[in-house]
Amino acid sequence: EQLEILEKKMEQACLKSGRNRKEVKLVLVSKGVASDLILEAYECGVRNFGENRVQELIQKKASLPRDIRWHMIGHLQTNKIKDVIGQVCLIHSCDRLNVAHSLELEGEKQSQVIDLLIQVNTTGEISKQGFEASEVVQAVSEVKQHSHLNIRGLMTIGPLKGDAQEIHTSFKSLRLLRDELKKQYPDIDWHYLSMGMSHDFEIAIEEGANLVRIGTAVFGERKLLH
Repeated sequence: EQLEILEKKMEQACLKSGRNRKEVKLVLVSKGVASDLILEAYECGVRNFGENRVQELIQKKASLPRDIRWHMIGHLQTNKIKDVIGQVCLIHSCDRLNVAHSLELEGEKQSQVIDLLIQVNTTGEISKQGFEASEVVQAVSEVKQHSHLNIRGLMTIGPLKGDAQEIHTSFKSLRLLRDELKKQYPDIDWHYLSMGMSHDFEIAIEEGANLVRIGTAVFGERKLLH
Protein backbone atom coordinates (compact mmCIF):
# COMPACT_ATOMS: atom_id res chain seq x y z
CA GLU A 1 0.00 0.00 0.00
CA GLN A 2 2.80 2.41 0.89
CA LEU A 3 4.57 1.63 -2.39
CA GLU A 4 1.35 2.32 -4.31
CA ILE A 5 0.96 5.68 -2.56
CA LEU A 6 4.60 6.52 -3.31
CA GLU A 7 4.21 5.51 -6.96
CA LYS A 8 1.23 7.85 -7.38
CA LYS A 9 3.18 10.74 -5.85
CA MET A 10 6.15 10.05 -8.12
CA GLU A 11 3.86 9.95 -11.15
CA GLN A 12 2.26 13.25 -10.14
CA ALA A 13 5.66 14.89 -9.64
CA CYS A 14 6.77 13.71 -13.10
CA LEU A 15 3.54 14.95 -14.66
CA LYS A 16 3.92 18.34 -12.98
CA SER A 17 7.41 18.78 -14.42
CA GLY A 18 6.65 17.31 -17.84
CA ARG A 19 8.82 14.26 -17.34
CA ASN A 20 8.36 10.61 -18.20
CA ARG A 21 7.95 8.48 -15.06
CA LYS A 22 10.25 5.87 -16.61
CA GLU A 23 13.11 8.37 -16.38
CA VAL A 24 13.10 8.26 -12.57
CA LYS A 25 14.41 5.21 -10.75
CA LEU A 26 13.41 4.40 -7.17
CA VAL A 27 16.15 3.18 -4.85
CA LEU A 28 14.32 1.83 -1.82
CA VAL A 29 16.43 2.53 1.28
CA SER A 30 16.49 -0.59 3.43
CA LYS A 31 18.82 0.57 6.22
CA GLY A 32 17.62 -0.98 9.49
CA VAL A 33 14.87 -2.93 7.70
CA ALA A 34 14.47 -6.66 8.31
CA SER A 35 15.08 -8.99 5.35
CA ASP A 36 11.49 -10.28 5.33
CA LEU A 37 10.20 -6.73 4.75
CA ILE A 38 12.75 -6.20 1.99
CA LEU A 39 11.54 -9.44 0.42
CA GLU A 40 7.96 -8.18 0.62
CA ALA A 41 8.97 -5.04 -1.29
CA TYR A 42 10.87 -7.22 -3.79
CA GLU A 43 7.72 -9.26 -4.36
CA CYS A 44 5.91 -5.97 -5.11
CA GLY A 45 8.39 -5.39 -7.93
CA VAL A 46 11.19 -3.32 -6.36
CA ARG A 47 14.67 -4.34 -7.55
CA ASN A 48 16.89 -1.45 -6.43
CA PHE A 49 17.72 -1.22 -2.72
CA GLY A 50 20.07 1.17 -0.93
CA GLU A 51 22.11 0.50 2.18
CA ASN A 52 24.17 2.85 4.37
CA ARG A 53 26.43 0.31 6.05
CA VAL A 54 28.66 -2.18 4.27
CA GLN A 55 28.31 -4.98 6.81
CA GLU A 56 24.52 -4.77 6.86
CA LEU A 57 24.43 -4.78 3.07
CA ILE A 58 26.60 -7.90 2.79
CA GLN A 59 24.56 -9.80 5.39
CA LYS A 60 21.28 -9.00 3.65
CA LYS A 61 22.59 -9.68 0.18
CA ALA A 62 23.55 -13.22 1.18
CA SER A 63 19.96 -14.14 2.09
CA LEU A 64 17.93 -12.23 -0.50
CA PRO A 65 17.24 -12.78 -4.24
CA ARG A 66 20.32 -12.53 -6.42
CA ASP A 67 18.79 -10.17 -8.98
CA ILE A 68 18.46 -7.35 -6.45
CA ARG A 69 20.57 -4.35 -7.50
CA TRP A 70 22.25 -3.04 -4.35
CA HIS A 71 23.33 0.59 -4.00
CA MET A 72 25.79 1.92 -1.42
CA ILE A 73 24.34 5.27 -0.40
CA GLY A 74 26.01 5.94 2.97
CA HIS A 75 29.30 7.51 4.05
CA LEU A 76 32.01 5.03 3.09
CA GLN A 77 34.85 4.36 5.50
CA THR A 78 38.10 3.51 3.74
CA ASN A 79 38.60 0.38 5.87
CA LYS A 80 35.29 -1.02 4.52
CA ILE A 81 36.06 -0.44 0.86
CA LYS A 82 37.62 -3.86 0.25
CA ASP A 83 34.35 -5.47 1.39
CA VAL A 84 32.00 -3.42 -0.80
CA ILE A 85 33.82 -3.91 -4.13
CA GLY A 86 31.80 -6.22 -6.37
CA GLN A 87 28.82 -6.17 -4.00
CA VAL A 88 26.95 -3.15 -5.37
CA CYS A 89 25.91 -1.79 -8.77
CA LEU A 90 26.58 1.83 -7.81
CA ILE A 91 28.31 3.76 -5.02
CA HIS A 92 26.46 7.06 -4.50
CA SER A 93 28.80 8.48 -1.86
CA CYS A 94 32.28 9.18 -3.21
CA ASP A 95 32.60 12.20 -0.96
CA ARG A 96 36.37 12.78 -0.71
CA LEU A 97 39.49 12.03 -2.71
CA ASN A 98 40.95 9.47 -0.32
CA VAL A 99 37.80 7.37 -0.83
CA ALA A 100 38.35 7.55 -4.59
CA HIS A 101 42.01 6.58 -4.22
CA SER A 102 41.14 3.65 -1.93
CA LEU A 103 38.43 2.48 -4.35
CA GLU A 104 40.95 2.61 -7.21
CA LEU A 105 43.53 0.56 -5.32
CA GLU A 106 40.97 -2.05 -4.33
CA GLY A 107 39.39 -2.09 -7.77
CA GLU A 108 42.80 -2.81 -9.26
CA LYS A 109 43.43 -5.61 -6.74
CA GLN A 110 40.09 -7.23 -7.48
CA SER A 111 40.08 -6.46 -11.23
CA GLN A 112 36.81 -4.54 -10.90
CA VAL A 113 35.65 -1.29 -12.50
CA ILE A 114 33.53 0.62 -10.00
CA ASP A 115 30.57 2.81 -10.98
CA LEU A 116 30.24 5.77 -8.63
CA LEU A 117 28.67 9.17 -8.11
CA ILE A 118 30.48 12.24 -6.83
CA GLN A 119 28.75 13.44 -3.65
CA VAL A 120 28.37 17.22 -3.45
CA ASN A 121 27.49 19.26 -0.38
CA THR A 122 25.00 21.68 -1.93
CA THR A 123 23.71 23.14 1.34
CA GLY A 124 26.96 24.23 3.02
CA GLU A 125 25.92 22.42 6.21
CA ILE A 126 29.00 21.24 8.10
CA SER A 127 27.16 18.10 9.18
CA LYS A 128 26.97 16.96 5.53
CA GLN A 129 29.58 14.90 3.72
CA GLY A 130 30.64 15.68 0.17
CA PHE A 131 32.76 18.00 -1.93
CA GLU A 132 31.99 21.70 -1.91
CA ALA A 133 30.65 22.81 -5.29
CA SER A 134 33.85 24.82 -5.84
CA GLU A 135 35.94 21.66 -5.35
CA VAL A 136 34.07 19.40 -7.75
CA VAL A 137 35.80 20.28 -11.04
CA GLN A 138 39.23 19.57 -9.54
CA ALA A 139 37.94 16.42 -7.82
CA VAL A 140 36.51 15.09 -11.09
CA SER A 141 39.81 15.84 -12.83
CA GLU A 142 41.60 13.63 -10.29
CA VAL A 143 39.01 10.86 -10.06
CA LYS A 144 38.82 10.43 -13.83
CA GLN A 145 42.53 9.59 -13.92
CA HIS A 146 41.77 6.31 -12.14
CA SER A 147 41.30 3.47 -14.61
CA HIS A 148 39.13 1.37 -12.26
CA LEU A 149 36.64 4.17 -11.47
CA ASN A 150 33.72 5.11 -13.69
CA ILE A 151 31.96 8.37 -12.81
CA ARG A 152 28.23 8.11 -13.59
CA GLY A 153 26.91 11.39 -12.17
CA LEU A 154 26.35 13.39 -8.99
CA MET A 155 24.61 12.90 -5.66
CA THR A 156 23.49 15.30 -2.94
CA ILE A 157 21.42 15.38 0.24
CA GLY A 158 19.01 18.31 0.47
CA PRO A 159 18.59 20.49 3.57
CA LEU A 160 16.90 18.42 6.27
CA LYS A 161 15.07 21.40 7.77
CA GLY A 162 14.89 23.80 4.85
CA ASP A 163 11.77 25.28 3.36
CA ALA A 164 10.64 24.38 -0.17
CA GLN A 165 12.64 27.21 -1.75
CA GLU A 166 15.86 26.16 -0.03
CA ILE A 167 15.32 22.57 -1.17
CA HIS A 168 14.68 23.70 -4.75
CA THR A 169 17.88 25.78 -4.63
CA SER A 170 19.93 22.85 -3.35
CA PHE A 171 18.73 20.43 -6.04
CA LYS A 172 18.80 22.99 -8.84
CA SER A 173 22.41 23.78 -8.03
CA LEU A 174 23.35 20.10 -8.45
CA ARG A 175 21.61 19.96 -11.83
CA LEU A 176 23.35 23.13 -13.02
CA LEU A 177 26.69 21.79 -11.80
CA ARG A 178 26.07 18.57 -13.72
CA ASP A 179 25.29 20.58 -16.86
CA GLU A 180 28.54 22.51 -16.47
CA LEU A 181 30.54 19.31 -15.95
CA LYS A 182 29.00 17.84 -19.11
CA LYS A 183 30.62 20.69 -21.05
CA GLN A 184 33.99 20.40 -19.31
CA TYR A 185 34.17 16.60 -19.34
CA PRO A 186 32.10 15.42 -22.32
CA ASP A 187 33.84 12.03 -22.25
CA ILE A 188 32.15 11.19 -18.91
CA ASP A 189 28.62 9.75 -18.86
CA TRP A 190 26.89 12.21 -16.52
CA HIS A 191 23.72 10.16 -16.49
CA TYR A 192 22.64 10.13 -12.85
CA LEU A 193 21.39 12.84 -10.54
CA SER A 194 20.82 11.08 -7.22
CA MET A 195 18.82 13.44 -5.02
CA GLY A 196 15.59 13.39 -3.06
CA MET A 197 14.46 11.39 -0.02
CA SER A 198 11.11 10.74 1.61
CA HIS A 199 10.51 14.37 2.62
CA ASP A 200 11.67 16.10 -0.57
CA PHE A 201 11.63 13.65 -3.50
CA GLU A 202 8.86 15.51 -5.33
CA ILE A 203 10.97 18.67 -5.45
CA ALA A 204 13.97 16.57 -6.50
CA ILE A 205 12.00 15.12 -9.42
CA GLU A 206 10.92 18.61 -10.47
CA GLU A 207 14.59 19.65 -10.46
CA GLY A 208 15.75 16.72 -12.58
CA ALA A 209 16.52 13.79 -10.26
CA ASN A 210 16.54 10.40 -11.93
CA LEU A 211 17.54 8.43 -8.83
CA VAL A 212 15.52 9.03 -5.65
CA ARG A 213 16.51 7.38 -2.37
CA ILE A 214 13.35 6.69 -0.36
CA GLY A 215 12.92 4.58 2.76
CA THR A 216 10.77 6.10 5.49
CA ALA A 217 7.82 6.80 3.16
CA VAL A 218 7.56 3.05 2.54
CA PHE A 219 9.04 1.30 5.58
CA GLY A 220 8.25 3.89 8.27
CA GLU A 221 10.67 5.13 10.87
CA ARG A 222 13.54 2.68 11.37
CA LYS A 223 13.31 2.59 15.17
CA LEU A 224 9.92 0.88 14.83
CA LEU A 225 11.42 -1.98 12.86
CA HIS A 226 13.79 -3.39 15.46
